Amino acid sequence: MFQVRFHGRGGQGVVTAAEMLSVAAFLEGRHAQAFPSFGSERMGAPVVSFCRIDDKEIRLREPILEPDALIVQDPTLFKVVDVCQGLKSSGYLLVNSNRSLDELHLGPVVARLPAGHALTVSASELALKYVGRPLPNAALLGAFAALTGIVDLKSVTAAIAEAFSAKIAQANIAAAAAAHDAVIGAAAAA
Repeated sequence: MFQVRFHGRGGQGVVTAAEMLSVAAFLEGRHAQAFPSFGSERMGAPVVSFCRIDDKEIRLREPILEPDALIVQDPTLFKVVDVCQGLKSSGYLLVNSNRSLDELHLGPVVARLPAGHALTVSASELALKYVGRPLPNAALLGAFAALTGIVDLKSVTAAIAEAFSAKIAQANIAAAAAAHDAVIGAAAAA
């Protein structure tokens, strides 16, 4: 089973991101589950959502304490919450930021992960460019597909198309594809 934990703030599409990832996995013929965890339900409050992907039925229903991957939609959360708590030593870390992992003071976390398993992507900037609003969720899913290979970009774009109306979906698909290409390009350059 592959488990993903999303961290962000209310209004950033954290819950929708987990749901779209589960749909992408389902479209590939796998079992998937997505669910949120809320504190105070208001814009800007920390929000966590979860997604599990497996080849067999998923019976677990509790929060993910030891994720295989973390997707952080708002890097300011590193100052408020122990976002990386429980991240497996073989895990992946994807952060929405135009700053480097070192600038975000994540060197100790990155050092214990395999090479190439942690990166930042300017997902909010890509969303602003393509969608017109800095909502990083779809762009991060494109980057996640490139980083991990757990789901294919085609499945991610199909899930985005199911989640939004046609015009909004196309803009989010463009942001996801751009983030995917940025990760592929960064990997090729490394």
